[in-house]
Amino acid sequence: RKGGTRALLEMLDIHPNIVVAATEVHFFDWDENYVKGIDWYRNLMPFSYGNQITIEKTPGYFTSPQAPRRIHDMNSSIKLLLILRDPTERVISDYTQVYYNRVESHKPVQLFEDIVIKNGMLNTKYKAIQRSLYDVHMEKWLKHFSLDQIHIVDGNTLIKDPLPELQKVERFLNLPSRIMSSNFYFNQTKGFYCIRSDGRER
Repeated sequence: RKGGTRALLEMLDIHPNIVVAATEVHFFDWDENYVKGIDWYRNLMPFSYGNQITIEKTPGYFTSPQAPRRIHDMNSSIKLLLILRDPTERVISDYTQVYYNRVESHKPVQLFEDIVIKNGMLNTKYKAIQRSLYDVHMEKWLKHFSLDQIHIVDGNTLIKDPLPELQKVERFLNLPSRIMSSNFYFNQTKGFYCIRSDGRER
């Protein structure tokens, strides 16, 4: 969450050998969806050809205690993409999103400092901080998957210079190089790279 997963997915969707699921499925982290079975999950995936890889994005999987085992049970040889950004920036971004949602809903808000610090210590029970304890979550994944099955995308670099990060993903997935610099332009107003609507290969 707030790590850049949506941006990564949209950028990878440029590749002709990648198809992406339209929504966050929450199959492996939500019990109420998991009990519906693997056929329910597969039916939510887009149609693909034999030379295409399907990518599904649900940020909640990374912090879920049960997702690593469930994904391994489905496919022990699966390749996993994980996008991480500076953990402090991620916490602030997470807080900001919740803050504005509460303001728009006319709900009370807490100051950032009052949430992240409790009794003079870092409040590790605050969900935004829990999500940024990458080592804690990674330990659970490494009990089920080897490091060569997990590719970590640098979320900070993806924003500043997306092409090298995307080329690393192409190599990790054993895909031909199809994503090019011409697929992107730097939006001066937003301060980051965007996808050219006329630059897609499909």
